Amino acid sequence: MPTITQDGLPGLCLSPTITDRFRAFDAQHPWIYRALEQLVEERLGAGAKKVGMKALFEALRWRHPHEITGLNNDYTALYARKLLAEHPQWSSVIETRRRRSP
Repeated sequence: MPTITQDGLPGLCLSPTITDRFRAFDAQHPWIYRALEQLVEERLGAGAKKVGMKALFEALRWRHPHEITGLNNDYTALYARKLLAEHPQWSSVIETRRRRSP
């Protein structure tokens, strides 16, 4: 018996994942990652033992109110993982949790 698919029907298209949206956003706004790196370094330089990504997002929004359009809170964990991939020495400072989705 042949397999029947419903590709192309309205309402059945798969929307981009958070990871897909993050990658597109990050590619369009590379300065945000650099600003997050700088904020982590500032916090560590001020003696912080832990750095929260949501707090960094709010700091960015405060410092750049007209340049942050599209900075979605869904991206906090992905930016944290990107920072840790490039700065493994921060693993005791930036906490991440196990991902529920790939």
